[in-house]
Amino acid sequence: MKRKHVYLSIGILFGLTALAAAIWHFVWLKPYSTTPAELQARYAYKETFTPGEGHSVDFRLRSFDGELLHGRIVYPGDPAQASRPFPILVGMHAMGRSHLRWWQAELNDRPTIEQTHRITQMALQQGYAVVAIDARAHGQRRHLGQPHAAQRAMRDMHWFGRRQAYEQMIIDTVRDHRVLLDWLATQPHLETGRIQAAGYSMGAQGALLLAGLDDRVKAVAAMVPPHLGDNVAAVAPIQLVSGLQDKRVWLLTGDEDDHGTSEQSQALFDAIPSQDKKHLRFPSGHLLPADYVEKLSDWFKV
Repeated sequence: MKRKHVYLSIGILFGLTALAAAIWHFVWLKPYSTTPAELQARYAYKETFTPGEGHSVDFRLRSFDGELLHGRIVYPGDPAQASRPFPILVGMHAMGRSHLRWWQAELNDRPTIEQTHRITQMALQQGYAVVAIDARAHGQRRHLGQPHAAQRAMRDMHWFGRRQAYEQMIIDTVRDHRVLLDWLATQPHLETGRIQAAGYSMGAQGALLLAGLDDRVKAVAAMVPPHLGDNVAAVAPIQLVSGLQDKRVWLLTGDEDDHGTSEQSQALFDAIPSQDKKHLRFPSGHLLPADYVEKLSDWFKV
């Protein structure tokens, strides 16, 4: 009997905790408004790359604020023997992952369930060079002594209505990618007029933001971007869809995704002003079926 009381008490405690979290999120994480000019200012960055620096498969670049970008670029063949520059795919990884997920089928005995490594294989087969870097607070950039900074930023936003750390992580990651584009522009073996960005989950959010801000990105493939509203307006892709007007945009979503309803995904797609857009819907959750990768084949043909 006592054990039942203990279980009942634990259940009540969990229930009250969840209720309190929901109330905190509703009360403290209030919507706010922003303008395109304000977003341009927040995402502005200082050019830091010096032309003439070397490049390799694995690279480090100094970003706008002095932080090091950790990444890798893979070519479909020997650049020195190429008859023409390679088009570029920029890969952007999901929350809690790293750029290694664009190269490896598994990491630390854990499979790359997003299948992004297979997108890399497809891109290389189609003649693209593929490049990816770690997002802020991810991979080799996890803060020393604070290895769970990204998860804490998410918790603080959802539980306590403190959005600053989460927004800054996303904004600075996009700014890092703009620095990456500067570096790519200096590489003689790359066709910088054909840059495409693909991302999964948080990476999809970042890819849409990057393409909405930067005209150097000509096409976007966004796999299950989380739904974000005015309570985090600075990092909500729908705020920058006007920048996608002349670009190829493919949105891939799951109808049972717990990070955004099918109606919310459809609203995002409808808001994109491009005439060259496609919405691929899957009867899945946030994890798309493995064969979604094959459906991206035509997206590369820009």
